Amino acid sequence: MKLIVGFGNPGERFANNRQNIGFKVIDILANNENIDVRIKKKKSVIGRGKIAKQDVVLLKPQTFVNLIGESVLYIASFLRINVKDIICIVEDSSLELGELRVDYMYADMAHAGVDSMALALKSDKFAKVRVGVGGCPEGMSMDDYLLQDFTFEENLLLIDVLNKTEQAVRMLVTNPIEDVQEKYNPEGAPKIKKRLVKAIHIDHRKMQKNS
Repeated sequence: MKLIVGFGNPGERFANNRQNIGFKVIDILANNENIDVRIKKKKSVIGRGKIAKQDVVLLKPQTFVNLIGESVLYIASFLRINVKDIICIVEDSSLELGELRVDYMYADMAHAGVDSMALALKSDKFAKVRVGVGGCPEGMSMDDYLLQDFTFEENLLLIDVLNKTEQAVRMLVTNPIEDVQEKYNPEGAPKIKKRLVKAIHIDHRKMQKNS
């Protein structure tokens, strides 16, 4: 079973904020798969269903983003879902609108919600689908920027962005993360370098002399 977590803040006034892009992707998945995301659990709204015959739980935390770990930990524990089977969809202001990155474990980003999840779960080994929302303009605080609605022009681009993100999440449900990274990350999947351990020669004759 996969737990798919959309980042966002609860309440109608936040619905079209940049920080709520994760909620928007959850809505698309729910609509396409006919999953009813209305079951209320502790600080959460969830829906259970299937994507490509795989069991999934769609989660919209009802905490604010910086406390999202509380909701995720409760649902993951309640349903006995492993950390490696959690996918989060999070806005990223270091990426331009329309850009996408898929990461596992450490991601090169600072985000209070991701930190909250990692702290609550005692692990950062969950998939992170980072959706670009554009950089914060000079003279505006990051909080104000992320809590601002998408502009009319941005909303025109948003349909393609959301559909691409939904497809990446869908692929993560049934495929290794490296395959998804190869498709959606410009640099592909990270290449893991094997550590070369230098062989140490022990001169036993010298050891015997010194003993």
